[in-house]
Amino acid sequence: MSIDLAKMIYSLTKSYPKEETYGIISQMRRAAISIPSNVAEGSSRDSTKEFIHFIRISLGSLYELESLIILSFELKYVNSDELKKVRSHLQETGKLIGGLKRYLCKKLN
Repeated sequence: MSIDLAKMIYSLTKSYPKEETYGIISQMRRAAISIPSNVAEGSSRDSTKEFIHFIRISLGSLYELESLIILSFELKYVNSDELKKVRSHLQETGKLIGGLKRYLCKKLN
């Protein structure tokens, strides 16, 4: 799910103005890649506590990406349908990662 989100962001940002290449495009792509990457990295750690740390970073990137897509809409880089589609994907991804976090936190207790 989060890989699909990253692919969606890469595709979407191709149409952004060239002057945003090192600005919002770069920031959105980094945040989008950070979501699945931190889940993957955390899963390889030796402790549940470390895994939870990486899940938190992943969720932070998800919220960062959400703010950037809203900004993109405000700047008219995306239309309302694109905004809805990305936000829906963000919500679903957030639910899955949030569920994983809750599971891991229960495992600690």
